[in-house]
Amino acid sequence: MNIWLSLCGIILTSAYILGSIPTGYTAAKLLKGIDIREVGSGSTGATNVLRTLGKGPGAFVLLVDCLKGVISIFLVYWLFEFASRENLIPQTINLGDWQPWMVILAGAFAIIGHSKSIFLGFSGGKSVATSLGILLAMDWQVGLATFAVFATVVAISRIVSLGSICGAIAVPIFIVLRHQPLAYILFVVVGGLYVIIRHSSNVQRLIAGTEPKLGQNVAVTETRGETTNPAS
Repeated sequence: MNIWLSLCGIILTSAYILGSIPTGYTAAKLLKGIDIREVGSGSTGATNVLRTLGKGPGAFVLLVDCLKGVISIFLVYWLFEFASRENLIPQTINLGDWQPWMVILAGAFAIIGHSKSIFLGFSGGKSVATSLGILLAMDWQVGLATFAVFATVVAISRIVSLGSICGAIAVPIFIVLRHQPLAYILFVVVGGLYVIIRHSSNVQRLIAGTEPKLGQNVAVTETRGETTNPAS
């Protein structure tokens, strides 16, 4: 049992560290020598990188942040396969019951790591790309359907934050339609609320009609507390 619990702890710690990898911050430092947290919205996510550094870096950060979520979930699948093969799983543990809960725990740790990175003084992004990676690893059809909602809303409105919020609202419906375990349903509900809360400032700007659209010029030389027209 001690070995099993230790392996679970290692997987969850690894998921948090993966989520904490500061992709957007590192890209901005390497390419422009700036702290991405001090420009645009202050987020280290792909949208702020896109507005600050351009399409190429934005796409790269989106991909890597998504992969962080995918790898975090695959670590759980590997854990159960390895532990089963090596007879490390206690007889009192039912694999079918435990795996979904370990999956959502790893996903939660990756999301928290991305938004509260240990490498950035517990600051970070809004966890949208990492959440998408987690969904793709949990159920690729749910992940693609959620991305389709996001992409459609962004294509129509040209507002990334609105697409992210709509995706967060839609994903519980897709999970239920796919008859996924209760653990997954709880995860997407709580995770969706977390993503929406992380977008609270965007919601305020959406209501006020001041949320910037894709292609709209955004100042990148703001100081903290004096952000003008911040990105999502």
